[in-house]
Amino acid sequence: MDKKSFASDNYSGVDPEIMNALIKCNIGHAKAYGEDRYTKKAIEKFKEIFGSDIYVDFLYNGTGANTVALAAMTESFHSVICPEQAHINTYEVGAPTKFTGCSMVGIKACDVGGKLKVERVRDYLKISMGSMHHSQPRVISITQPTEIGAVYTLKEIKEIADFAHENDLLFHIDGARIFNAADSLNVGFKEMTKDLGVDVLSFGGTKNGMMFGEAVIFFNTELAKNVTYRKKQCTQLNSKMRYIAAQFIALLENELGLKNARQSNNMAKLLAESVADIPGVKMTNKVEANTVYAILPKEIIPILQEKYFFYVWDVVRSEVRWVTSFDITKEDVFDFAQQMRKILTKKQKAA
Repeated sequence: MDKKSFASDNYSGVDPEIMNALIKCNIGHAKAYGEDRYTKKAIEKFKEIFGSDIYVDFLYNGTGANTVALAAMTESFHSVICPEQAHINTYEVGAPTKFTGCSMVGIKACDVGGKLKVERVRDYLKISMGSMHHSQPRVISITQPTEIGAVYTLKEIKEIADFAHENDLLFHIDGARIFNAADSLNVGFKEMTKDLGVDVLSFGGTKNGMMFGEAVIFFNTELAKNVTYRKKQCTQLNSKMRYIAAQFIALLENELGLKNARQSNNMAKLLAESVADIPGVKMTNKVEANTVYAILPKEIIPILQEKYFFYVWDVVRSEVRWVTSFDITKEDVFDFAQQMRKILTKKQKAA
């Protein structure tokens, strides 16, 4: 069996309750392309959370969810404004640009948490809006939590939503870790999205215990008019939709998704607390969700990676990123901290 790691919440296995849901839905035949009873039930689950006046669709993965969402919101002469480090701008190999024809305009964040502030967006609009030589801004997109693990407050989300609509823009949230954000803020999904003026939400499941599958939720349902065709073009139309839907049913029932997110968030905080006092370790972010950033002595990183794999975020600064998943335990965290102390002690004795 492979060792646990702190590399990504994509490394974890499937939550046992979700795996059980997959097994149960695997019996017999079901109508294809979302006409099955599981998909209908999953949609109803989302409507119980967000209200009946929404449109929900299911896709394979996060890149597909973001791409389909943005394609539904734009024309090819538009641009999407996002933080410089946004996933759609840095880690999706240009998929949103390829399928929308739009530029992804990365705006430098105003703080170490990677949050987008309206002041920076306002400056960009002054340059581009109405100019025949610029792609026309159409969407503001943020990631919640950010790629640096910061969680936008309700006030910050409302401010962006209001600014977007005042300037005839649409507002999209990439919620790959939306459960982690909801747990961190201790609010409901509707309260942190639809009620604040979000137009479209990419709703993550894979990083929180599902095998695969994401959802796109249109609060502005006019935008969903042709989403089925866009989904087909992006190769995101799943013929056996029940296998995504059944997972979402399990994730949303009995607050399993929030339970998983709470575990991963708590383990991230515990991890930061457990290593913060180790000589040579400098924490570089405030832990608000399930990601931890720290600067380590460069020489111990490859040795520590052999014990619990993780990624180096900034080679120059020797900054690393640790991500906790729903199946990380206190024992995993304590052992990781102990391994770090042992490696440093051994290095010091050899010096």
